[in-house]
Amino acid sequence: MILPPATLGMLGGGQLGRFFVLAAHEMGYRVIVLDPDRNSPAGRAADEHLCAAYDDAEALELLAQRCAAVTTEFENVPADTLDHLAKFIPTRPNAACVAVAQNRIAEKTFLSDRGFAVGPFAAVTSAPDIESADPSLFPAVLKVARFGYDGKGQARVNNVAEAKAAFESFKREACVLEKMLTLDLEVSCVLARDAGGRIAAFPIAENSHRNGILDVSIAPARISGALAAEATEIASGIAAELGYVGVLGVEFFVCGGQLMVNEMAPRPHNSGHYTIDACVTSQFEQQVRILCGLPLGDARQHSRAVMVNLLGDLWFRQDAHHSQEPAWSTLLRIPGLKLHLYRKHHARGGRKMGHFTVLGEAGEPVIDTAMNARLAIGIDD
Repeated sequence: MILPPATLGMLGGGQLGRFFVLAAHEMGYRVIVLDPDRNSPAGRAADEHLCAAYDDAEALELLAQRCAAVTTEFENVPADTLDHLAKFIPTRPNAACVAVAQNRIAEKTFLSDRGFAVGPFAAVTSAPDIESADPSLFPAVLKVARFGYDGKGQARVNNVAEAKAAFESFKREACVLEKMLTLDLEVSCVLARDAGGRIAAFPIAENSHRNGILDVSIAPARISGALAAEATEIASGIAAELGYVGVLGVEFFVCGGQLMVNEMAPRPHNSGHYTIDACVTSQFEQQVRILCGLPLGDARQHSRAVMVNLLGDLWFRQDAHHSQEPAWSTLLRIPGLKLHLYRKHHARGGRKMGHFTVLGEAGEPVIDTAMNARLAIGIDD
């Protein structure tokens, strides 16, 4: 076990890294963050911020020398960086697991080859791949295989011509063509898996999106106990197949009452933010515990919760060209509401600037309060 006051390393400086830093500090650890943005939220909270690229040799040497272990907050850290650090200190999750989630083609293939249900798809590396795709895939969504997130690098396409045009707009980057599915709803499972294969799964969250970005998460999800148990079982099976060690998020489509895996994230997940306030152990404390070889914490949820994302658009409601701080007093006067702002350097449209979580004992009143608060702060449907 790695015990306080050891120093831990974090690759990535966004809000997920920031919450890791805060959790680690609560437990008595020091944290060094590596991120090229001098204004990164995690870097500003850490004991030390190495403002350098993820493949900077000098920065990696410092991490290897001064940290007892290292983790990551997002899946696009170069696999070579993780492999290099793993030669010197524990690195969780490992490069092989992260590499699968870095590429949508690899991810879909990994899942389908191992019998996990996914929606119909085709790998696209050239225009002829689109021309030869099964016509039943259309209408579809074309997604870049790498570096796409929050709706970026995606296009809805109704036919081959539109898919080819979108492929050209993506500069012929490798893509996946996914059949557009009729959804009942979307849910996610966030779990923690330690080096011994033990798993602590959080309650399933029910998610809704706007413009490809997570908008609201309700936990526990309004689904049957049997479907929730099945989602947890599938996510646990994926983690086991990967040999995964860390916190993993798995997103599902529910279609006709059946679960289909959408994608996975080898890190804490936006839909798991409710665990900060509503669970005995948050997803970020679990990340610290797993990295340090500590026993997993209790993932039990003690309060009903609804999490609402706060995007940069809120800062420009009054003037599209000048930002203005939203009226936080509107939220802070609501009993049972927990506000989390990420202290990002500047707001912009679609950027995740914070979130709030409403807690309570009964599901529907919590949902009503959260949705009313969402409207009151200026989030319009």
